[in-house]
Amino acid sequence: MLDLSKLFILFNMLFSFQISSLFLILLYAVVILFNVTYIQSIGSSIDVFSVRLLFLDFSVDPILLSFVLPGKPLLTKAEKEKLVLPENLQNILVGLLLGDVSGEKQALNPRMRFKQSTIHKEYLLHLYNLFKTYCPGTPNTYYYPISQQNGKVHSSIWFHTYSLPCFTELYNLFYLEGKKVIPNNIFDLLSPLGLAYWLCDDGGFNKLNRAVILSTQCFSLEQVNLLSNVLAEKFNLKCSVNKNENAYVIRISAKSLPILQSLLKDIMPPMMLYKLGL
Repeated sequence: MLDLSKLFILFNMLFSFQISSLFLILLYAVVILFNVTYIQSIGSSIDVFSVRLLFLDFSVDPILLSFVLPGKPLLTKAEKEKLVLPENLQNILVGLLLGDVSGEKQALNPRMRFKQSTIHKEYLLHLYNLFKTYCPGTPNTYYYPISQQNGKVHSSIWFHTYSLPCFTELYNLFYLEGKKVIPNNIFDLLSPLGLAYWLCDDGGFNKLNRAVILSTQCFSLEQVNLLSNVLAEKFNLKCSVNKNENAYVIRISAKSLPILQSLLKDIMPPMMLYKLGL
């Protein structure tokens, strides 16, 4: 049985002695060489490395494994330049950037990082299957420190892409000095497909009043108003901007739910249709 408390004690001890990052990587590599098992997940194309570390079993970042194990080769500059995003993935990525996906500038080119709670593992694997051509490794599970509130261990599943020129245009639109913003041309950028994936990431369905709430707390009031106006003008949705503590969210009225369901039900990932009340 996985004893995560021992894991955190072990790594806290290592960091308390101020062990260098290089030493930790070398130590990690030695332990990995001790016992590594390669697994292909049943019913999917996801490849997972399961590692036995003393008393622990956990998934390992393929980037770390690449130090000691043969894996997917790095792309050359010419190969990176050949990769382009088809229109459907561009539209999806616009919606995801409005939601949980983050862009990270890596030297000349940005990469995209995808992360979800393990509750939404099926959805995260769906996203990986869409973008796996652009990725150096498979999804990984990260375990957070034991919660002081309830004593539970929470976890997330994530993956990231290569740093690629094909992400530069969207990154430059959505990031200003490293901070995520709403592009001024979001009216032109946001498609029904993008809206579907934005709801997958940041949407919530209120069963009591049958309203859809978009969690836009990371954006300014001006930017949230811009998004609300786009939803109203482009998709004919009745929206309001509501204060949420010190931030703002968008509420799509129950009166607009039939419009939203008709627009998105056939293009939204099936495991996320509950966010439309379906």
